[in-house]
Amino acid sequence: MQAGMFSGLFAALTTEHRMNFIANNLANANTRGYKRDTVAFKDTMITYAFDEIREPLMNLQSKPLFPEPLNASRVRLAVSKIDFAQGSMQYSGNPLDMAINGENAFFRVATPTGDFLTRNGAFVLSENGTIMTPQGYPLQAQGGGNIVIPQGVRHIQISGDGQVIADNDVLGQIALVNVDNPQNLEKMGNNLYRPRENVAVAEGNAYLEGGRIEQGFTEAANVEVVPEMVNMIEVQRQFEAYQKVMQTSDTLDRAATEKVGRRQG
Repeated sequence: MQAGMFSGLFAALTTEHRMNFIANNLANANTRGYKRDTVAFKDTMITYAFDEIREPLMNLQSKPLFPEPLNASRVRLAVSKIDFAQGSMQYSGNPLDMAINGENAFFRVATPTGDFLTRNGAFVLSENGTIMTPQGYPLQAQGGGNIVIPQGVRHIQISGDGQVIADNDVLGQIALVNVDNPQNLEKMGNNLYRPRENVAVAEGNAYLEGGRIEQGFTEAANVEVVPEMVNMIEVQRQFEAYQKVMQTSDTLDRAATEKVGRRQG
């Protein structure tokens, strides 16, 4: 099988993975606080034995013992990253909607499997007044614990530093967490994040780093639909081109096999 078949195959598989990321970004273009996924590529060089040999030329009459060095490169997915760029703020007027002003900052919510981080600030009240996500995960306060709004409260105010004030009574401060390297976080579904397995993530107080909460706003996804659609069209055309490469390589292989078979016959 020719190297062209392998190159076309690996390139087609690479574009398939890239298409999955693009489709997921587009599907979450209207998800509050969603952060788009990006991919990076690199060339994997195939080195032959004679590529490592350096021949000393004793004089101008010397002929090289080995042919010129040759390297074959095949594209691979190097790494996928989450783009944590700030999304635009959308006014809702809902006192329980909160947008984080600051890229490296997250809300902390409690789930049955542990605490997770999120950028989605569209919260609701439970039957007992606990501020929680639509999935039922309580929003955590600074130092731990839930934030509960008493029954009969008429006015809820949330200050920039996370102080929750209900009818002039301070109920607590919303935890706003920053991490030393957001790329050490992984998505867990429902717009939640947690540290990657076997990776230590140092957390801090995001308020000290300038993080602020904007009440009555939600953060939109940082997905730009038009560029993503352009990327999708580009990937589709690339995939079709790689299919043609594989078909051409297969045709050449078949022709060579038939000619060799006729000569041997």
